[in-house]
Amino acid sequence: MRRTAAVLAVLAAGAVILAALNSGTRHGHLDPRSADPTGSRAVAELLKERGVTTRVVTTAREAADATGPRTTLLVTDPDRLGAGQRSAIRSAIDLSGGRTVLLAPGDHSLSDLSPGVRTEGDAGSDDLDPRCALPAATSAGRAGTGGDLRYTTALPGATACYPSGGHPTLLVLPTGTTGGDTVLLGSETILLNESLAEQGNASLALQLLGSRPDLVWYMPSLADSDPGTGPGGQDKSLLELVPAGWSWALLQLFLAATLAALWRARRLGPLVTEKLPVAIRASETTEGRARLYRKAGARDRAATVLRAATRERLAALVGVPPTQAHEPAALVPAVSARLTGEPRDVTALLFGTTPSDDAALVALADHLDALEREVRTS
Repeated sequence: MRRTAAVLAVLAAGAVILAALNSGTRHGHLDPRSADPTGSRAVAELLKERGVTTRVVTTAREAADATGPRTTLLVTDPDRLGAGQRSAIRSAIDLSGGRTVLLAPGDHSLSDLSPGVRTEGDAGSDDLDPRCALPAATSAGRAGTGGDLRYTTALPGATACYPSGGHPTLLVLPTGTTGGDTVLLGSETILLNESLAEQGNASLALQLLGSRPDLVWYMPSLADSDPGTGPGGQDKSLLELVPAGWSWALLQLFLAATLAALWRARRLGPLVTEKLPVAIRASETTEGRARLYRKAGARDRAATVLRAATRERLAALVGVPPTQAHEPAALVPAVSARLTGEPRDVTALLFGTTPSDDAALVALADHLDALEREVRTS
């Protein structure tokens, strides 16, 4: 028995060593904790000196829950996300009121994360001039935004910068929630340790990621990846999804697990069936989420969700297009025209500030419910 355990330990140690030696040059790629040439620790340290806190997350749910008006969300590999993860990030973009930076998104993810934008092939040169009025770009000057993707869009309010061949490599798009925006950056060069000191890369990176006091650095894990297709829309096999250097390690671990299973199988008893737990009702889930909001003191997040949902329902009732449901100029006059009785400040109710305490949050929910009920019955 001791000899068998020793053999298993040697196999496991060999697998770990082999994986470490063959992990490739992309170890820590775009990781704000990595000092490798392709890591991003340098920009994270510079942001820290300027009072910006960086939090690394690996799932779309963590990323969406961490967003807010004071938050910048960086998605390092949008094309890797599955449909469910893209939906969660899109909801966060619409509701957070903060900034979202999508790093080199392709058509695979743009259709969900930024509808109305498409790619226009690769940029011809690496270093480009701003040629736009965006303050972050004009102060940074020439930067390494080229060498990868270019974009095109006809969306109103879009700011196009660093063009290559007539198409921008950096786009800034306003979002539905007041004060929020989405930045499409066609190249990762300005965030890498090895190129941060070149041209105006550091200035541009700090201004794009440091406009809010909190930075959520979302590095999608394998669990968040689209199981069916890769960024190019082509089917991938299981072996193609395994990072370089880990194939042999996984094979050795599989053999070790098989030997351990054969060794322990004679001690296992018969299988025992067990009934599944009772399904949790939706109301209990809602109450549990509300308790978490209350425990965290997240009145801003709760108020944002309540107002956004009410605006969407009111827009459907008064005939405002869904794309304009979060625009005060379009929604407020239509809602006010349906109200009777004493005048009220609809703008403050639907687009106001964060409640100061729990009682004010409850009062806000009551007022929103009363407003929707009056519009629905008018």
